[in-house]
Amino acid sequence: MHRMTRVSSYAVAAACLFLAAAGPLSQAKGQPAASPAASAGLDYEFFKTKVQPIFLAARPGHTRCVVCHTINNAPLHLVPLSRGSTTWNEEQSRRNFELIQRVVVPGYEGSKLVTHPLAEQAGGDPHHGGGQQFNSQNDPEWQTLKAFVLGAKAK
Repeated sequence: MHRMTRVSSYAVAAACLFLAAAGPLSQAKGQPAASPAASAGLDYEFFKTKVQPIFLAARPGHTRCVVCHTINNAPLHLVPLSRGSTTWNEEQSRRNFELIQRVVVPGYEGSKLVTHPLAEQAGGDPHHGGGQQFNSQNDPEWQTLKAFVLGAKAK
């Protein structure tokens, strides 16, 4: 009887450890873990001053990112702008920074924030409902997104 209890206890402990290890992996939505070099994380000021304006920018032939990503149910969801505002306030920017981490694995160039809006022929995803916002990896705004993911800091 005691042996059965001990074996059951080990099985429960092993299952708990397995589930605890699997949790963080599922949070990245299939993206690999960040490299040790990226452990410092993402820079909020860089996000606020360099990345958020990209979501507001109009590009010929495309809808601005903010239009769809504030009302859709996609992994990248942004806080709606306040009525009459042309940018986010501090509280909204902080929330957007939290939300962006659903599509970014720090240090991983294959993060959805980088691949999803990039044209497929340039190395991006085959489908993005908002179209392929960037035709080339040489696009300055795409370079900014990549720099953010790779850990760029505000100056």
